[in-house]
Amino acid sequence: MIQLPSDFIQQMVSLIGETEFQKFQDAIQTERITSIRTNENKVTGNVNNATPVPWCKNGFYLNDRPVFTMDPLFHAGCYYAQEASSMFVEQAVRQHWDSMEENEPLILDLCAAPGGKSTHLVSLLNGRGWLVCNEVMKSRIGILNENITKWGASNVTVTNNDPKDFGQLNGLFDLILIDAPCSGEGMFRKDDKAIEDWSLDNVQLCCERQRRIVADVFPALKEGGLLLYSTCTYNEEEDEKNVHWIEENLGAEILEIKTKDDWNITTQGAGYHFYPHKTQGEGFFLAVLKKTTEESTTKIKTPKQISLASKDISTICTKWLTNQDVKILQEGDKLTAIPNQWLDTQLFLKQKLRIVHYALPIGIVKGKDIIPDEALALSWILKQDQFTKVDCTWEQAIQFLKKENIILENISKGIVLFCYKNIPLGFGKNLGNRCNNLYPSEWHIRMNADKDKHTEIIDFH
Repeated sequence: MIQLPSDFIQQMVSLIGETEFQKFQDAIQTERITSIRTNENKVTGNVNNATPVPWCKNGFYLNDRPVFTMDPLFHAGCYYAQEASSMFVEQAVRQHWDSMEENEPLILDLCAAPGGKSTHLVSLLNGRGWLVCNEVMKSRIGILNENITKWGASNVTVTNNDPKDFGQLNGLFDLILIDAPCSGEGMFRKDDKAIEDWSLDNVQLCCERQRRIVADVFPALKEGGLLLYSTCTYNEEEDEKNVHWIEENLGAEILEIKTKDDWNITTQGAGYHFYPHKTQGEGFFLAVLKKTTEESTTKIKTPKQISLASKDISTICTKWLTNQDVKILQEGDKLTAIPNQWLDTQLFLKQKLRIVHYALPIGIVKGKDIIPDEALALSWILKQDQFTKVDCTWEQAIQFLKKENIILENISKGIVLFCYKNIPLGFGKNLGNRCNNLYPSEWHIRMNADKDKHTEIIDFH
């Protein structure tokens, strides 16, 4: 049984009352709910044994928690295991970014790791605009970059910067999402450490840190731009009081998100709370604000020199893409494809920020060969018919994802594209007597393969 801190109990009772708190306490003793969000740029099939998340078009509650590691489609970026409450970001974007379908917004996800909200935002962009997803902690950059790459969008930049580094980019972003580091009250059901670390003093420390983060990055939001502020807490210090502080001290208007009664989302006017005894999901808070203060605008300066790949290399690389309105850059032996319309912006950001990943890494030049990058295999804009495809059984797919070499028969030498259910997993280089596995070493499956633990989550029939 989960033992809650006495100060937390007192805080919650004052917020929601004795009767509601008892329901809340009973709810967090139950099994946590598993939910996923599918990647409609890769799969359009139904989700087996699932019910829809009502506030998210591609969100689903699963009846049971599967062993995701044993599903090749999980590694291929066909879906993301994400907490259902946080999918409410979709409503904020859909309801308040009226021109997103026509315009090309520049969006910043400031505290992005492990990448759930970033993959969601880039899906909502659906190939338009550009997303910068940032993580300040170096230890969390790897998982963010992996999840972004697997999702397959190429209009993304991953950065490793402090929030104040963005403050120099005045008025650059149309929308900024700050999923602020918090005291973690909404995580109590699934994280014992969150309970151990919780205290009233920590709540106050988090509140002050959240204000510093917002204040540091706020100049980067253009006048009239949207700020999405979220936490996984319930208390007013980190939630409503911070939203009102932003409104009064930084200059913003609090916006409404329309909800349906049967969603059972709670609001006190400054934002929207998800309580586990009312909604299917963990604790979450989200507010939307529109910036009302004037802001100067950063001018994007075109770099004097651009490291373009040779014509021959560019010709080969663009043939691999469904979108050929790109420039192929070569930096050392690394090749990157960037859409022409975003070239100046990306090169400008590269001068200002610590870039971990940007646009679409195509591959590396190795002698006379180009070894394609894993990001290309998983990309939405990969032209699959440019490569020899190997359709894998489940056993072969897991073998590939464990980074084991696979013997191929009657397959021509050269680069091959391994697929499972016609969904790309990655590349190999077939040498005839063996096939070198090009799957990233840091991503490979480490647990023992067990088909009995494999659940068919996506229905292709």
